[in-house]
Amino acid sequence: MFNLITLRDTVRIDPSRFGEPLEEVALDELKNKYEGLVDEELGYVISIVDLKVDPVGRLVPGDGGTHHRVVFTLLSFYPELQEIVEGEVVEVADFGTFLRIGPVDALLHVSQLMDDFISYDEKHGVLLGKETGRRIQKGDIFRVRIVAVSFPKGRSAGKIGVTARQPFLGRLDWIEEEVKRARGITEEEEAEEQ
Repeated sequence: MFNLITLRDTVRIDPSRFGEPLEEVALDELKNKYEGLVDEELGYVISIVDLKVDPVGRLVPGDGGTHHRVVFTLLSFYPELQEIVEGEVVEVADFGTFLRIGPVDALLHVSQLMDDFISYDEKHGVLLGKETGRRIQKGDIFRVRIVAVSFPKGRSAGKIGVTARQPFLGRLDWIEEEVKRARGITEEEEAEEQ
């Protein structure tokens, strides 16, 4: 889920940047501190979208810079357990796929893809279901449920695990087929509607 979060902080303005616009310098300092940060409370910080800087700064003994209070809004992505999201397959491997959900990649392990024996065709970079004939390849769009989230400290990526082995999850065209079966719509009836 994407969130706009308003925070308060203090930024230090280096003396070498005293002649520049205060908001521009403060924005640069906040970007360096927050953008790309992965935090348990904030999630994945994407961007600083708004800020207000107190023009009156404080001096700290022994420091030539000024310290200004700022109130700012940041855009973050916070994946929540059991949340349903859609993502694009960006990589296919023998152990599963990586889906781009928001600004990060989530692992969709082969055991969580479907109820079928799955083989990996390395030459074509696809996963194949033995009985269903379903294929998974780069560029496919999947609807999945988030089942695992870990937030390491700092700027490392963290880990997100997802599943497609529940009703009405999986590749979008598979879901459409499931919905039609649930409604009892046959292929002949579908052809007549078109």
